[in-house]
Amino acid sequence: MKQEGFLYKTYSQYLREKYGEKVYKLPVNLPLTCPNRDGRLGRGGCSFCAEVGTGFENLPNYYGVRQQLEENMSHIRKKYKAQKFIAYFQNFTNTYLPLEDFKKHIQEALLEDIVEIAISTRPDCISDAYLAFLKEIKEKEDIEISIELGLQTVNYHTLNKINRGHSLAEFIDAVLLIKKYDFEICSHLILNLPWDNKEDVIENAKIMSALKVNQIKLHALYLVKGTIMGEMYERGEFQIISAEEYKDRVITFLEHLDPNIVVQRLIGRAPEENSIFVNWNMSWWKIRDEIHEKMEKNNNYQGKKANYLGGKALSCSQFK
Repeated sequence: MKQEGFLYKTYSQYLREKYGEKVYKLPVNLPLTCPNRDGRLGRGGCSFCAEVGTGFENLPNYYGVRQQLEENMSHIRKKYKAQKFIAYFQNFTNTYLPLEDFKKHIQEALLEDIVEIAISTRPDCISDAYLAFLKEIKEKEDIEISIELGLQTVNYHTLNKINRGHSLAEFIDAVLLIKKYDFEICSHLILNLPWDNKEDVIENAKIMSALKVNQIKLHALYLVKGTIMGEMYERGEFQIISAEEYKDRVITFLEHLDPNIVVQRLIGRAPEENSIFVNWNMSWWKIRDEIHEKMEKNNNYQGKKANYLGGKALSCSQFK
């Protein structure tokens, strides 16, 4: 049943409930790469990914982990009055590091007032050795661990087109493996990839719900000069849906998403420098606010159409 004023389960409220106060996420930028950049799976990375990856606002990766966190904590304490923090290993594929290097960087993040470590990685770069180490850290240091998996879409044909280097199967396998270690899982999805339609958006929500991922982070595709997709767009090989259609897709996704899943964000921030297309030349918060307004006006809310879970997909009397 819908709660009064409920649109979706927000990340900020979830963190307040979990930690009892405001918690701020701090990016950590390591000097690393991905297996479809260094030749193991391919070259050039995902066709939309720039040379700097996704951490365009990060401190330089030649800074140590401790220095990055301490500088960011000092700034955030003054600006946002937060006292507790999440160390977010954000850029590229963090579990693609050699295990001993990975351990060293994680241990450097064990600072006072860091209550959680979030690891961003690819579904095909998850293994027991890394997860077992993180489990040891969690138990020994009494710190939360979460894993953020870049998937982008459940449409494996689209995954192939964007040179993702893995299919849906690797994502499912990674989720099942991570769940054995009892870490929270956040999945990253892009809702306006050119080869996806609204049925794919709904399937994204359904599969995330069926797998019981804990959190979702939504992005809108942005295109950077010099990337494969950027060049394809400039040649007119595909079009990007309108901002209105993106808003509709977000709402459709939320309506089909299990209401217990936390939504970290509805649209991401993106760098304007060297970009060809970013958020329809609108601020991310304006798009977010307009999604909120549309949901309130039309009585849309997370989970409104999530009636396919727990064996409820069939409504025939013999299954009741």
